[in-house]
Amino acid sequence: MIASSRRTPKKTARAGRPKSVAQSRAVRNPTPDIGAESPARGWTFLTNHAHVLLCLAHAGSLTARELSLRIGITERSVQAILSDLVADGYLEKTKVGRRNDYAVNESGRLRHPLEAAHTVGELIEALT
Repeated sequence: MIASSRRTPKKTARAGRPKSVAQSRAVRNPTPDIGAESPARGWTFLTNHAHVLLCLAHAGSLTARELSLRIGITERSVQAILSDLVADGYLEKTKVGRRNDYAVNESGRLRHPLEAAHTVGELIEALT
């Protein structure tokens, strides 16, 4: 068989498909409902641990599912973060029926040596 000399055009992204990594992340991770406009997903100044603390400080009692939707991470990640924060004394966990209620310990010191002179309460106050 003789191959055709006619080349087929290279296919580009089909309609409805994300064209870049940033666009595909935006499709997988819906924009959280915190803040008016969210920048393109990439890096942020705060960690997910800080986001969990801030959400709990502002909204009070939230479930892992509600936190995951607000922050834009999985429920499993939220559960791991909650465990970290409880273990290190940044959150106090109380069982209320079948739910867990979390209270932020605002007197906890920030972990990094550069911020160790400041408390979680100061961080929350600065960001509100």
